[in-house]
Amino acid sequence: MKARLPIRMQIAVLAVAGIFPWFAAGAQGSLQSQLQAKYQLTKPTDDKSDIVTAGAVLVLQKDKLLMYPTSTQVPPVNTYSGGKLSEGAYGVHQKLQGFGSMIGHPPPQTVQGRQFVTGEKFWVTDIAVQPDGVLFTLFSDPYQDVRYYSQLKFIYPKGSNLSADQVLSLVAEVLTVQPDDSAKSDDSGNQQQAAAGGDANQQPAAADAPAAAPAAPAAPPATVEIGQTPDQVTAILGQPDKILNLGPKQIYVYKDLKVTFVKGKVTDAQ
Repeated sequence: MKARLPIRMQIAVLAVAGIFPWFAAGAQGSLQSQLQAKYQLTKPTDDKSDIVTAGAVLVLQKDKLLMYPTSTQVPPVNTYSGGKLSEGAYGVHQKLQGFGSMIGHPPPQTVQGRQFVTGEKFWVTDIAVQPDGVLFTLFSDPYQDVRYYSQLKFIYPKGSNLSADQVLSLVAEVLTVQPDDSAKSDDSGNQQQAAAGGDANQQPAAADAPAAAPAAPAAPPATVEIGQTPDQVTAILGQPDKILNLGPKQIYVYKDLKVTFVKGKVTDAQ
């Protein structure tokens, strides 16, 4: 005769089985949102030859991140664990093939990958939160007309239950976001005005100022249209706060707007 759990214990077991999957899914979704808020995704074209929408620019903080040309079917998967960045099975496979050619085997058909080092920059096109870590898909600017991509998996320590803040700190050991230079210049101007004893947003009062004239009708907002040239855009909006040169693509960064040019024509403004 089989022993049965008391009714109360059966209810408790069923409750735990129902609650924990929901709880884990909720925590996973929260971490996904926080990661994508910090590391804004870039959208490439379907053939991975160009960028449709630019996201955050990532700066590498470790040496030797292996990337393959986007013409290859599968990107290499690098790993980060215990403070060490590794090429994983892809790097080992390439080294074994190289060793085989040295001892007399026919030359292997290896992929001409590229090793990225500390300080180099690229984009992130996808972030996947997995049970044992977080997987980033990375995408580079052209190098001699070749774009590269790879995946980087941040592996959680065994037996650990990292909080979202701890996961963000783990990722920041390898990937940081390039700061926005235009925001820095705004802050610098405010600090200089404050040092001079004035409020950055306060205008000096004029003594015995005449009564203000009726306000003129507001001018229609300046607009940028697809196909315009850089000269046309600067005539409308003025000189940008910053220009990002990305090979055949340029991005003019204004305070509240980013204008993307491809081959000297506007393709996106947001």
